[in-house]
Amino acid sequence: MILFTWIILAYGLSQILVYGSIFDAQRQWIHAWADASPILKFISGLISCMMCTSTWVGFFLSWVMFSPTNFLYDTPNWISWFFDGMFASGGVWAVNAIIEYYENKK
Repeated sequence: MILFTWIILAYGLSQILVYGSIFDAQRQWIHAWADASPILKFISGLISCMMCTSTWVGFFLSWVMFSPTNFLYDTPNWISWFFDGMFASGGVWAVNAIIEYYENKK
């Protein structure tokens, strides 16, 4: 149950960053200035992709809140952060694919 909750948390945070109206102005500004800086270009690509954003959200959640990999396998932190990012990316992709499937069925 705790893994499911962690994935839903990662999905919600990724959804807000990629599609949420609260960040529309910030996303538009980053996209407009993406050619001015390599960092802004990276962030522009990142916030355009649900799978990319969820990877970094997984890194962040693992570092700040809870690491499922460390909990299950007792790995060192720097290794668990990497695998938590990959776990978040896959889990969020699966949830997003299911939601998009049902949205297209309307």
